[in-house]
Amino acid sequence: MRIGEFESPSAHSPMSDINVTPLVDVMLVLLVIFLITAPLMGQALRLDLPSVDAPVAAVTGTSMQLSINPQGDIFIDDKPVTTQELPAALALQASTDASVDVQLRADQNVPYGRVAEVMALLQKAGLTKVALAVQPPAPKINPTSPAPRP
Repeated sequence: MRIGEFESPSAHSPMSDINVTPLVDVMLVLLVIFLITAPLMGQALRLDLPSVDAPVAAVTGTSMQLSINPQGDIFIDDKPVTTQELPAALALQASTDASVDVQLRADQNVPYGRVAEVMALLQKAGLTKVALAVQPPAPKINPTSPAPRP
């Protein structure tokens, strides 16, 4: 090799390095998409809440969701609880934090007696901050108004 010349690698040797930058970019994009959509997938319990024109209450501090589906099954924070286990679970919550806000989400097809039974169990357990969850009514469309432009 002469002075001032660079060593030239063999032109016919295969490239043994893999460029992982595009792979990392794709994986980061997929991670961001997963982080955004994961909380939306957590709402597995589908309820048809009554529609009422009421202001939305702000949830402060700790809260617990108690849901009743159309079949009358009870869920605490989307975890199923039997009727026999419910008083013990509520008593445990009351002994841990009695100031917890309970959001009672009952499907509109649940009989009133079932909702009253659950509310009585809440009262017996000492959980007195109970809010009935509703959904806002669908927006009304004036039939005489022109169609929106795309």
